[in-house]
Amino acid sequence: MEKNCIKVSIVTLIINVILSILKILSGLIGNSSAMISDGVHSFSDVVSTIIVIIGLKISNKDSDKKHQYGHERFENVASIILSFLLFVTGVFIGLKGIENLYNNNYVVPTLLALIAAITSIITKEWMYWYTIKTAKKYNSDALKADAWHHRSDAISSVGSLIGIFLTIKGLKFMDLLTSILIAIIIIKTAIDIFIESINKMTDTSCNDKTIEEIETIVLKIKGVTGIDLLKTRVFGNKIYVDLEITADKNMTFEESHNIAHLVHDELENKIIDIKHCMVHINPK
Repeated sequence: MEKNCIKVSIVTLIINVILSILKILSGLIGNSSAMISDGVHSFSDVVSTIIVIIGLKISNKDSDKKHQYGHERFENVASIILSFLLFVTGVFIGLKGIENLYNNNYVVPTLLALIAAITSIITKEWMYWYTIKTAKKYNSDALKADAWHHRSDAISSVGSLIGIFLTIKGLKFMDLLTSILIAIIIIKTAIDIFIESINKMTDTSCNDKTIEEIETIVLKIKGVTGIDLLKTRVFGNKIYVDLEITADKNMTFEESHNIAHLVHDELENKIIDIKHCMVHINPK
């Protein structure tokens, strides 16, 4: 898992370095505030990807004496840092756009800025799908956050394209207005990533679909007559389960132990996100 996730991050890191330089240069040469803002957004992707790589490295370390439940939450820490970077980037771009709009600092972009916007849309959308595929496969929150960072960059480039095109056509304020709209998108993305990461840092329960899947697996096991208690908590990108099941009180200790062991194994084998399952049997 770790090697594949980091490989994806390194590929996107290299592309982001090249893309951010090209976009900022295109914005400067092509007289486009929207494209410069877009380039700054891409450069923030470079920093965020480095944070993701560090987070993935730490979160996949084995359990040790001081961290007996593992290091998974370090990935959430990486996502929270990434959200702050995104937020600051969005605020910076937004304030700069408002200042230029207020002072009527209008410039007409050239065709170069338009070409850069199209190139960015295609590249960043590909990077989103490339990253999100691996993120979903390994349920990596940091990689998901990075993927949505790429998607927000693609969306901002669409905005840049529209703004640059309309400015060239005569609506001089549109390039600056677009840079402000890009900032709002970036800030919204940052807040969403932050909220999701905080929720996973505070031991929230699994989603309803996972709960139902757990119940279905348990109740299909021979010897289990019911579920008295089911508690789940998300720890980083892993799930911990506390389960109390009912079984025939006339069973021997060994028989009930075997059922509990089977429940434990079935859940951990069939739901790959479950890292640990504690099973208790109530005889009835």
